[in-house]
Amino acid sequence: MNVEAIIKTEKEIPLRQRTLIHLNLVSNKVTEVTTNKLKPFDVSLQQFNVLRILRGQKGKAANLSTLNDRMVTKMSNTTRLVDKLITKGYVLRTACESNRRKVEIYITESGLDALLQMDKAMQSADETILEKFTNEDLIVLNKLFDKF
Repeated sequence: MNVEAIIKTEKEIPLRQRTLIHLNLVSNKVTEVTTNKLKPFDVSLQQFNVLRILRGQKGKAANLSTLNDRMVTKMSNTTRLVDKLITKGYVLRTACESNRRKVEIYITESGLDALLQMDKAMQSADETILEKFTNEDLIVLNKLFDKF
């Protein structure tokens, strides 16, 4: 990915600025590819993330705080994401028996089945995004990302 070509400049961009632009361009490309893979399921990347978190609960309830803490993209509209997943039949929300103010959220069988199909699509996205990288490249890249 040539930063200068993408932003259509012939001017040399200072290294630090070029790096940040490059990171933004890569992030946007990853989001574009993954979003397109999820489009047939009518699920956003954030909704997919919620479903994965709920699957990871292994049948135990999660609450909005748990979801917010574990989201890859931190956001304040987790309630709206859960509402949309409820409408699709992928998630159930119930009041906690011991504390009526606490909401418990579970993934449904339908949600688990749909998530298995989404997993296949996302694996395809991963392969597309990372096709030019060796395992050694990915190890180095992750070590560099760990510096953030």
